[in-house]
Amino acid sequence: MSTAANVSNELDCQRCGACCATYRVSFYWAEADDAPGGTVPAALTRQVSAWHRCMAGTEAHPVRCVGLQGEVGQGVACTLYAQRSSTCREVQPGDAQCLHARARHGLA
Repeated sequence: MSTAANVSNELDCQRCGACCATYRVSFYWAEADDAPGGTVPAALTRQVSAWHRCMAGTEAHPVRCVGLQGEVGQGVACTLYAQRSSTCREVQPGDAQCLHARARHGLA
């Protein structure tokens, strides 16, 4: 098994969820479904600026995305997975953002 596959298996996003409870999930406003071609449910977002929105629950501390279900580090799911923003799609298991979020939640 490759190293990338090992990292992916060890850092299972379906058990973790630390990123969703650490970062503000900001993205370009047109990714929301009230814009042509947008997919992120606009009703679950908050305006950050004229050009950006964020997922509700990530705009203030303590951070917890409205789409996150379950307990961080135990078992989680994203209720918006198919409609998630580009920001969420960019985070990868084992990257710097992932490891930082895990550390903030006391996860190895």
